[in-house]
This record gives sequence, structure tokens and C-alpha cells, in this order.
Amino acid sequence: MQPATSYTIKLTAPQASKVKEYLDAHGFERLNTPYADFSGRSREVNVTFYTSGKLVVQGKGTQDFVQFFLEPEILQEARLGYEDVLNPRAVEPHIGVDESGKGDYFGPLVVAAVFASREAFPKFRAMNVRDSKTISSDNKAVEMAKLIRKMPECAIEMISIGPETYNRLQAKMGSVNNLLGWGHARGIENVLTKIDPKKTGQVCARALSDQFGNKRIIEKALMERGKTIELEQRHRAEEDLAVAAASIVARAGFVTGLQALSRRWQIHLPKGASDAVIEAGRQFAAKHGRDALGQVAKLHFRTTEKVLN
Repeated sequence: MQPATSYTIKLTAPQASKVKEYLDAHGFERLNTPYADFSGRSREVNVTFYTSGKLVVQGKGTQDFVQFFLEPEILQEARLGYEDVLNPRAVEPHIGVDESGKGDYFGPLVVAAVFASREAFPKFRAMNVRDSKTISSDNKAVEMAKLIRKMPECAIEMISIGPETYNRLQAKMGSVNNLLGWGHARGIENVLTKIDPKKTGQVCARALSDQFGNKRIIEKALMERGKTIELEQRHRAEEDLAVAAASIVARAGFVTGLQALSRRWQIHLPKGASDAVIEAGRQFAAKHGRDALGQVAKLHFRTTEKVLN
């Protein structure tokens, strides 16, 4: 197996302070990275500690940095390469679910569910599958999603809820969490229909997603097939490889959906909910009319008031 080129772990404040001291003492070039407490670069590795408490190590020197400094000096235990021993459940066949577009004013809400067999996990590691938020390039995420989709060791379902449908369902269901729970349930149900235990010899007994609300929202929306599996929610679920794969597929679906809307309406629709998004919304309304805004945007965002003011 190829050496790891990316590694993510949660650190305490004292642990992060020791890492920062190490970077300073070993001549790492300081970087200005958004949402990071500190970030440094050497010839072979980039090390960034985010305000969320996550340390992300990337580059061809990742494995040496982790095994010769981070594990013995900071973590004081060996983890890299022993994931299957430390957490055997993580490599059992299961479904990972994630979404993209929830915080973006323009574009669809995309939910992806990825069933990963036992054979998928070493391939995920070799491909450097990780939380899509740590992938800086949309093009890279799209290319990785294509590779994941081609893997015979996986079964994949993607549900893209376009702005018009999103606005209608959000108004009917009363909250984004209810809509998200419905989307996760549909993704789980649909991907379960693609798994044939007689062919693979592997039964899917669990589905894992990030903690976004009351688990009963998803449980209530699951139908007969979905009620046969264990549903687990936890914070930072993207650390699980099946969920990370789902996050990449969902991000690729959102990016391509947003690009398609931009082409259709002949106006650039940016990601997020920034001042640039507000300005794009005003240009869209001036060009196509206020009533057409619901065909490209999630209208319950406060951004709508700023666009139409």
C-alpha cells in the first residue's frame, strides 16, 4: 500500500501548542490559511491546525511526520496503519451518508449515500479519500467522485434536490433538518436496493451520518427496507471513510448542479452566502425577474431579503 499523503486528527489545545512549537523550531514556513490557528509548510509536508480543533497533515512526508513525531511525541500511541485493529467496526461493510449545498444560497441540496464493502476501504486509503471540505479544488473533488463511482466494491446513490423542489419541500416540512432527514432516508433506502448479499456475501447492517439533528427524523422517514439496519449519527462522521466518500460524491453533485444552473441562466452563481452571492442574486433578479429567483436559490435564507431589498 502506498504511504499516506493525508492525515487528520482532533487535538487538544496543549497538544496543538506542542505541534506549533515543533513547526517553529524546525523552520516550517508560516502560511495564512483561512479558519486556521496556525499553518506551516516544509519541502515535504503541510501542517494546519484549524479553529475546529482538527490537525490536517498533507504531502508526501505525511507518513514520516505522523509516525516519527506526531504519534510518539504528541499522541503517545501508534495509530497510522493500525486503524483496522483500533476500530475494526470502521472497516465492516456499511453505508456512509453526507450532503453538500446546505449552506449555499444558490444551487441544489445534494445527498449521497455510499455503501462500502470490506474491499473498498484499502482502496479508499490508496486514493486518499477524505472529508471533501479538506479538498481545496472542486475539479479534484469531481475527479475523485468519478473514481469512487466506478468502484465495483461500492454501491452509490445520489439525490439532488433542485432549488424549486427544495423550496417547496422546505415550506411543506417546516425545517431544513426535516428536509435533510428525508433526503438521508431516501439515500439509504435507495442504496440498499443496489446491494445484493448473495453476490457479495456481505450484509449491510449499519448506516452512518453526521449529527445534524434528531436521529428520529431519519428513522421516521425510513421505509420497510431501511428499518432493518442500525442508524448511527455522530459528530465529525466524515472521519469515517464511507462517509468521506459520500461527502466527495455529494460535493461533486453540488458543484456540477450549480454549474449547470449558471449555464442555463447565463449568469455566474457563486457558492456560499457572501456579498458576492448577494450581488449575483441582484443581477439575476434584474435580468430574469424577482419571481424567477426561486429557480436558482434557497429562498428561506436571509440572503433573499438582502437580494430583494
